[in-house]
Amino acid sequence: MTEKTFLGHPLGLIILFFAEMWERFSFYGMRALLIFYLTKHWLYSDSDASVIYGAYTSLVYITPVLGGWLADRYLGQRKAVMFGAVVLTLGHLLMAFEGNGGQGDPTINIFWLALSFIIVGSGFLKGNISVIVGQLYPIKDVRRDGAYTIFYMGINLGSLIGVLITGYLGEQYGWSYGFGAAGIGMLLGLVVFVLGKPLLLGKGEAHTPALLKERVAGVPREWLLYGAGVAAIGVLWVLIQLQAVVGWLLMLSGITLLSYILAIALFQLPYGKIGNGPKSSLQLYGGGVALLTIGSILYLWNPLNIVFALIALAGLVLIIATCVKEAANTRHHARDRIFVIIFLLILQPVFWGLFEQAGASVNLYTDRYVDRMLFGWEVPATWFQSVNSAFILLLGPVFAWAWTALGRRGLEPSTPAKFGLGIIQVGLGFMVLNWGAQAMGVDAQTSMWLIVLLYLLHTMGELSLSPVGLSAMNRLAPWHMAGLIMGGWFFATAGGNFVAGQISALAGADGAEGGEAAKELYLQVWNTVGWVAFGIGLAVLIISPFIKKLQHLDTLEEDSDRAMAGQSELAEPQAAGRDTWKEMRD
Repeated sequence: MTEKTFLGHPLGLIILFFAEMWERFSFYGMRALLIFYLTKHWLYSDSDASVIYGAYTSLVYITPVLGGWLADRYLGQRKAVMFGAVVLTLGHLLMAFEGNGGQGDPTINIFWLALSFIIVGSGFLKGNISVIVGQLYPIKDVRRDGAYTIFYMGINLGSLIGVLITGYLGEQYGWSYGFGAAGIGMLLGLVVFVLGKPLLLGKGEAHTPALLKERVAGVPREWLLYGAGVAAIGVLWVLIQLQAVVGWLLMLSGITLLSYILAIALFQLPYGKIGNGPKSSLQLYGGGVALLTIGSILYLWNPLNIVFALIALAGLVLIIATCVKEAANTRHHARDRIFVIIFLLILQPVFWGLFEQAGASVNLYTDRYVDRMLFGWEVPATWFQSVNSAFILLLGPVFAWAWTALGRRGLEPSTPAKFGLGIIQVGLGFMVLNWGAQAMGVDAQTSMWLIVLLYLLHTMGELSLSPVGLSAMNRLAPWHMAGLIMGGWFFATAGGNFVAGQISALAGADGAEGGEAAKELYLQVWNTVGWVAFGIGLAVLIISPFIKKLQHLDTLEEDSDRAMAGQSELAEPQAAGRDTWKEMRD
């Protein structure tokens, strides 16, 4: 039977394109309004609102680890996406219940519930839908990369339209109109996905359907899994209100995950089992992890105590010493590639911590201190959130062509070098904004074109780092560690979003939320983090030749080059669950 196609691709791709477009419409449209909703409606300070924003966005990137695991193990991607879409639709519609405002309004509990619905829904949907894209094609089908390019265009098209529509309605007519529009967008995505099921041709279904029908305590396992998702909403309703706890969980989970990945690289890959490694190295490594964990916990509890920071630093030194010792004793290419992966993962929070200022401090600054008049009409502050998506749509194909053209001439920068360039550009964006605003005078409104230039530099940085990073995870991870590495990718991205909230909180600290003093504070914080990022990016560029050697690309076997769900073309840190080894990159 001849496959029905559109422009050479399965019709199912059209369904996934529009379903994801509407989901991104709702997510980014809601995100553009969130910081304003917190400060103007619920009357949180800039600092508190930024911390809430960072906790929310970080949780959105953590839950897909669990959602992907449940889809791989039990539900299958289609049912996970379906459940996630239903939960997301309810969450966005709950956001439309605004009440009278102020933190004393009981309606704020509905707001927390709405955020919890969106976090859980994103966990089941985000990433799993991209797995189905890959499943529409045979393993070595040459159309796969093109399919992900089309899919990513849907992501950014939805983001662009969503910010413009929901942002305008929310700012001009009321919060409920903006959030309601986001809810309708998500509902349209759900409808498209439900009606388009036949076009998916059975892809994304559970590997073992009998497991779902199996009864546990008299209840089908499938319904128990959905019940667990609903219970998770209750847990997150509490957690989202305890932002400090989110920070602790992120830190401890991140240290645990990265330590485990590194332990596999140091001891399991070369020696067969972690416990088979040299006793001295195991002791050195264990002591380093213990000191790093204890020092980090104590420092988070009391950041003013330098001793706690030194304890954590000592642990880090011991871990690095173990890596150097083992690298000198044994030669193992797979282990060295894990070193590269961990190096790239550690850089993630640096980039996303600055990049995600877009939805927090930059959004607030644009609203208060930017001249947004254009031909006699004031551009809504939220609309500037769409500039990034517009630039990605314009520049994405240019970057893809440029990397290919440079590669043919042997001039393409290595993956670590591209990470360095990405971090330099995100730092440079804030430095240019600070220089321009200072030149115009702190007492004068900042030109909107400086904000556009900021987003241009940040988008170029994103295109240098995000899709490149996903491609590196695909290429370098051993197939049996694919899910673990992707979990690390999500945790690193989540950590970056939490860091973004903390940086934004610094910019809104000390109650300086109006006048020249507040504007000065924003510019000072951005100038500082901009220079720090510029320095880190420059350092990465300098050591990138050494890091490149650790990739051992010349010995990377084609048959072990497994693709995770979420191809290199996705210019957003979006990918899926754990059981991704079955897909091989051509």
